[in-house]
Amino acid sequence: MAKGHLARRASGWVVTLLAVYVVFIGALFFMQKRLMYFPDTGRFVPSEWALPEMKPLTIHEDDGLTLNSWYRPVQKPGLFTIVFCQGNAGHLGYRNYKFRPWLDAGYGLLLVGYRGFGGNPGAPSEEGLYDDARSAIDAIRALGVKDKAMVIYGESMGTGVATQMATEVGASALILESPYTSVPDVGTDRYPMVPVHILLRDKYDSLSKIKDVHMPLLLMHGELDDVVPVKFGRRLFAAANEPKQVEYVPEAGHNNVYNMRTQQLILNFLSKLPNDALLQDPAINKDEE
Repeated sequence: MAKGHLARRASGWVVTLLAVYVVFIGALFFMQKRLMYFPDTGRFVPSEWALPEMKPLTIHEDDGLTLNSWYRPVQKPGLFTIVFCQGNAGHLGYRNYKFRPWLDAGYGLLLVGYRGFGGNPGAPSEEGLYDDARSAIDAIRALGVKDKAMVIYGESMGTGVATQMATEVGASALILESPYTSVPDVGTDRYPMVPVHILLRDKYDSLSKIKDVHMPLLLMHGELDDVVPVKFGRRLFAAANEPKQVEYVPEAGHNNVYNMRTQQLILNFLSKLPNDALLQDPAINKDEE
């Protein structure tokens, strides 16, 4: 009698735990977008963030959304236009300290405006952000900026967007700050008891795409990163094609890998990229201001 009672109680606990687990997994599935994207929906106004040079590019997406990206053409012959894809939180204004040195050096800058971020309508998704970046790149192509005049830069979650663009655009280089192999890989590392690879719809699988990127790569990652552990950056870098360069910053975490040292590293990297085509073809540096 006692053994039967204990067995029934134990089976009851197992059923209860399984039910709680299923409910938990279901909640994660339906809330995954809220757990992945943390946009600041307030309107991004560059002049309020000490970026008065940036002018709006109004883009009409095929799905009916009208979005703003932001652009400043190159100011000196032979320089590149940096196509910047932000991470999953805030809006572009919070990155103004990154942009200022590039603008002051005369580089062109395209700030990709994501749906759902910085006053843009819509809700973010993997395919949606790819479309937003494609449309922004097409907009500066229409202004005369050639693919070889572009350098694609991705930050955190935006490294997945940047890597996808690097498989589609014949840019001169790719820069990845705090990248990952895929979002499910990072999620599984953090929540090993959750079937993240099955649940997640937005995967940003950079590891499967990096083999198709054939341009110089600069990768930067903080060794103390507890959001996207550095092992993912190491794995992505190992899979990338040459030529490639890496900087693992010993004292940096996820949000402070960009500092004076890496800022100078980026400027040095840009200065060493072949720019003969830019100097020979005036259309590449067409100034539309």
